[in-house]
Amino acid sequence: MITVNNITKEYGGTPLFSDITFNINQKERIGLAGVNGAGKSTLLKIFAGNVECESGNIVIPNGINVGYLPQEKVISSELSVFEEAMLIFGFINDYKTEIDFIHNKLESDEYNSIEYEKHLNRLEYLESSLRINSPDKIVGNAEKYLMGLGFKRNDLFRSMNEFSQGWQMRVEIAKLLLLKPQLLLLDEPTNHLDIESIQWVEDFLLNYSGAVVLVSHDRKLLDNVTTRTIEISKGKIYDYKVSYSDYIIQREEREHHLQSTFNNQQRDINEIERFVDRFRYKASKAKQVQSRVKLLEKMDKIELDKVDKQSINFLFPQAPHSGKVTIEGIDISKNYGDNKILSNIDFEIIRGEKIAFLGRNGEGKSTLIRIIANDLDFNGTLKLGHQVVLSYFAQDQGDKLDLDSTVFETLDKVAVGEIRKRIKSILGAFLFRGDDVDKKVKVLSGGEKSRLALATMLLTPSNLLLLDEPTNHLDMRSKDILKNALLQYEGTVVIVSHDRDFLTGLTTRMYEFKDKKINEFRGDIEEFIDKRKLASLHELESKQIVNSRDKTNSSNKKSNWENKKEVEKKSRKIRSDINKIEKQISSLENNLNLINEKLSNPDKYFKEIKSGELYKAHDEVNLKLNEAYNSWELKTDQLDKV
Repeated sequence: MITVNNITKEYGGTPLFSDITFNINQKERIGLAGVNGAGKSTLLKIFAGNVECESGNIVIPNGINVGYLPQEKVISSELSVFEEAMLIFGFINDYKTEIDFIHNKLESDEYNSIEYEKHLNRLEYLESSLRINSPDKIVGNAEKYLMGLGFKRNDLFRSMNEFSQGWQMRVEIAKLLLLKPQLLLLDEPTNHLDIESIQWVEDFLLNYSGAVVLVSHDRKLLDNVTTRTIEISKGKIYDYKVSYSDYIIQREEREHHLQSTFNNQQRDINEIERFVDRFRYKASKAKQVQSRVKLLEKMDKIELDKVDKQSINFLFPQAPHSGKVTIEGIDISKNYGDNKILSNIDFEIIRGEKIAFLGRNGEGKSTLIRIIANDLDFNGTLKLGHQVVLSYFAQDQGDKLDLDSTVFETLDKVAVGEIRKRIKSILGAFLFRGDDVDKKVKVLSGGEKSRLALATMLLTPSNLLLLDEPTNHLDMRSKDILKNALLQYEGTVVIVSHDRDFLTGLTTRMYEFKDKKINEFRGDIEEFIDKRKLASLHELESKQIVNSRDKTNSSNKKSNWENKKEVEKKSRKIRSDINKIEKQISSLENNLNLINEKLSNPDKYFKEIKSGELYKAHDEVNLKLNEAYNSWELKTDQLDKV
């Protein structure tokens, strides 16, 4: 168990969070919730040792490895994708060197010495780690993970510097998953992933053997993976033993109940105070007055939690009328040098439709958006309908702003006519209030730049919105409000997004980009995902049928039956061993929890702590627990092989 003890973190003398305490148990799936700036990423950095806190500490038992994926990372590597991923296993040579050192040391130590026992335990851990990380298994997993994250087989041998920052971050994800730390810290891991890769990461995390702490604005990912939600709000934490959507419901119920209780208490307090004020100077009522004064003093006053409900709040301007056909593309192709992205595609978008562009990164979604926005040259014919006025939000729209202008000046340069009088109210709706409007754009965060870029889209009415990843950097509430604004928008919308929850219920038609072509799908994103899974299963079944026919030609039915029985026998034995180990782990974790509780109460268990008995017991239980974890992992690997 990992323990967070009274952590306090400040920036410029202002507390980000104060005296927060919670535990993380083996195999837990925790989602961190809270608005942008609440401290979620900072808390992960403290866990990873990248940021120090003002007070408190995090107790991570010996032998627990922590893996941390930041939101962004500057990567400079000329290695191939595969070679870069394999760098994570540089520790293997260190382990082999340490094993040789321990063997030499054991020859010189006394058999019964404490040092000898420590060396034996360390040797067992190192050797079991090397067994788990066998060369064949490492190579196989590296290929599997990288391809699961969207790389094609021939990509694995291309240089890292040939790929964008987003694709390089995928390699960082693969490195972390290959290492399999006991505590996995992920800060927005899906920022650079397409829908298929997100689903692969989901499946991986669901079957992961360690604990996971996840920061994400992908509601679907949080709902599908996490079973516990810790909210950071106004410097405090609120712990809910449920996934994200259930946490939202429970939080509202808790707030409602607390508000009712607070109102009842305030009513009682007002009545008592009125009685005291009325009869304070009457001798005949002195006893009753004193009784009520004491009652007020003893009363445990309820304080309402100041939940941060700030979020952007806006609606798009009314869409001007336009022709029935908004966009028509005929025989459109696009090359970047020798690399063909789109090949002779045709499509048509009708007025009022809300269309999603889907597909893996690099398949041409953003390219087609830019072609429609007249931001790229191309081959073919593109026609915009009668009186179509478009607004275009690019992935890097925030970075295209004038960095030396202030927030107010950014809108003032674009606004024309009466709307110039509403600039401050528009900025207020996007959370730029007070002195914020005088900030230079260059000091804004990524989320603030995105909000400012969205605000500029309100200044000119349009009937065609082109949105390329508009939810990047937006928190949950802000995404919900943007989605609501789009649902009420009467114009045409084309969206590139990998956010499944954002697209659900928003679009009714989509184009899937694949192999330089586009395929139309009519329906919701959930229907699309379900259909794609079904299609993949059909493909898998057909391959299995072919394989089984090949095997039938090379062996008879009797030997297949005997092999099957032997496999079942081995599987039952291994599963039985795994069940025993899991019971042992559960018992050891309970013992460790009891010891940690005692260690956190020095006043009550002073003698045991002072004598060192508790620390000794903690180390012994922790050692047995690590051994049990290693045994469990070895057995599960054996079961996979069988």
